[in-house]
Amino acid sequence: MIRKELFELLFEAASIQRWNDHIRPEHFTELDKQAHKMVYAYVLAKIEEADHGAKINWPGLIEGGLFEFLHRIVLTDIKPPVYYRLMDEKGDQLNRWVLDKLKDKVCDLKLDFPALMEKYFFNRDHDLLERRILRAAHYLATNWEFKIIYRLNEGLYGLEDTRAAIANQIEEHYDLAGVQKLALGKKTSNFLDLVGQLRFQQRWAQSPRLPKTSVMGHMLIVAMMSYLCSLEMSACPKRIYNNYFAALFHDLPEVLTRDIVSPVKRSVAGIDEIIKDIENRQLEERIFPLLPVSWHRELKYFTDNEFQGKIIKDGLTVTVSSDEINEQYNKDIYSPLDGEIIKACDQLAAYIETFLSITHGIKSYHLEEGNRQLYRLYINKTIAGINFGQMFSYFKI
Repeated sequence: MIRKELFELLFEAASIQRWNDHIRPEHFTELDKQAHKMVYAYVLAKIEEADHGAKINWPGLIEGGLFEFLHRIVLTDIKPPVYYRLMDEKGDQLNRWVLDKLKDKVCDLKLDFPALMEKYFFNRDHDLLERRILRAAHYLATNWEFKIIYRLNEGLYGLEDTRAAIANQIEEHYDLAGVQKLALGKKTSNFLDLVGQLRFQQRWAQSPRLPKTSVMGHMLIVAMMSYLCSLEMSACPKRIYNNYFAALFHDLPEVLTRDIVSPVKRSVAGIDEIIKDIENRQLEERIFPLLPVSWHRELKYFTDNEFQGKIIKDGLTVTVSSDEINEQYNKDIYSPLDGEIIKACDQLAAYIETFLSITHGIKSYHLEEGNRQLYRLYINKTIAGINFGQMFSYFKI
């Protein structure tokens, strides 16, 4: 079972400010950086598959991304030069300390997470390609931030050293086809730039809230929750992949439409369908042209009716429930995707957002009403063996 303490830890990243010794946008958080990193990782891995014929261990990539995310939260906001020197000189001791801090939070998960994290941080020959992709994604996401920081801090002492250090690290990963392509600054780079704008779109825009979270950070929270639920359901590798990346991209259209709050969607009968149609057209016209044609089918599978369970059978997309997937279709050949689970994780993330703000003393009608409504929806709900009622009860006010 997923513990309350693990959910709370995921949200701690929303309070960790990046570049906080520089002039920067109001909210450059670790949560947003990690979310952007995983979109970069997806793009780099897909290009590596296509251009170099690489076989990517996708569950391993997702797992590594989560482990590195948790590692960074525990070590909080250490300046990069200090962090890397500490890791060079005292890496094993630091990793051991981090694992000790995390052990109690992950010990009840379906897989033996303490053992998996031990392997990841102490066996550096494990999943080498996936590690390199994650490392390259880390520096590319950092560089995306730095280009904004640079304009605001030009002339600041040490800034040129930082620029050179980031550029050198990116150059170290030029053997990856995706790093070479992104260096050209063409359409795939424009896609990642567009996605990055979701870092500036605030959730619950009609209400004061603490900590503030962006659409981008929310997407990663839902992806990680969906991944953890997939493990609880003993999901096959393709189902893990689909659930994680469908969740990571579930709000992608909002980069073009912005976050349309639920009361607006419910205000007029049929408006939700109209909004969905507009979002689909925007994806087709503005986002898909920035990506290789061979990726379009998969992204449509992720984003069309994103909260609907589905499989692919005889070449056709078939709507099924998560319970049916558990019983009949939990095999890679069906490419199962648990839209119901993603929706529940999406609403659990929103529910925790209301809880955290209210318990911090920042509350409003919108937050309190959202909290009540979401709790009523899930109070006794179980989906495909996952007791969402219990997880919602963790955060009952």
